[in-house]
Amino acid sequence: MFIYSIYACFIGFILDMIFGDPYFFFHPIRVMGKMIQVLEKVFREIFPRSSKGVIIAGIFFNISVCAVSGGTAFIIILCGYKLNVYFGIAVESVICYFMIAAKSLKKESMKVYKKIMSGDISGGRKALSMIVGRDTEKLDEKGIIKAAVETVAENLSDGVIAPIFYMLIGGGVLGVFYKAVNTMDSMVGYKNERYFLFGKFSAKFDDFMNFVPSRLSAFIMILASFILGKDYKNAFRVFKRDRFNHSSPNSAQTEAVCAGALNIRLSGDAFYFGKLYKKPFIGDDIKSVTPQDIVDINGIMYLSSFIMMFLFGGSVFMAHIIFGGGMY
Repeated sequence: MFIYSIYACFIGFILDMIFGDPYFFFHPIRVMGKMIQVLEKVFREIFPRSSKGVIIAGIFFNISVCAVSGGTAFIIILCGYKLNVYFGIAVESVICYFMIAAKSLKKESMKVYKKIMSGDISGGRKALSMIVGRDTEKLDEKGIIKAAVETVAENLSDGVIAPIFYMLIGGGVLGVFYKAVNTMDSMVGYKNERYFLFGKFSAKFDDFMNFVPSRLSAFIMILASFILGKDYKNAFRVFKRDRFNHSSPNSAQTEAVCAGALNIRLSGDAFYFGKLYKKPFIGDDIKSVTPQDIVDINGIMYLSSFIMMFLFGGSVFMAHIIFGGGMY
């Protein structure tokens, strides 16, 4: 059945390129979000309020969300294949489609671009607030642009490359499992008073799951920068120097390549939930950021997505045919 999962991943990718991520109540990621909210309350009530109790609650919370998410996907996909192989591929393809967010990432970031280009700074802040976790109320035009560029660069890894990576090696089930891990990190992986202990395991597990994909994403971005005529040499130089200039061991991998390829400086201090967080810079201030940088990083993101899907995915497909027994 593994070869069918590869077909499903390719189909899911194409569906995302055509339609983008759909907005509806029963979207799997939205369902995960609701489940995370419910189970957080449940596990906080079950375990003691001591520091150790909160940490243990966070661990069991994470395991439960992963088990329910991955287990549900496994049952749905298995039932699909039990009914009919083509129906199974269709079901798994739709699940893979839901896990990839390339077109929606471009669409949402380009909303920021359009607002800035029309001179609507307030609208740019509002559009940006839909795709970032930081406070946006006080950002000026350059701050808005930088934040939009950073979120595309960072989410290229966990919104596109990582899901494809895991779906190519473990089908829709592993793709859903990964997105459960990543969604938990985005909801409870904060270093604030509420989540520092409860979300610690979720944050560390997300770091583990993204360790390989984030670095793979960085090298694919360098290749994409070369193909698109960007400063790929500087991208590699900044990557080597600044890839750990972030509290996460993974986030700066792609941001460093982006900063180098576009010859701009990213990151720096930012406000989250009203609190200032000191963050090192990534890249060099060779040129000032402009709205065109949002367009350029989206170009790199799209090309990187295709390289990942058709180069890496094609390699997995050919390896299966050669060593795994053909196309069926």
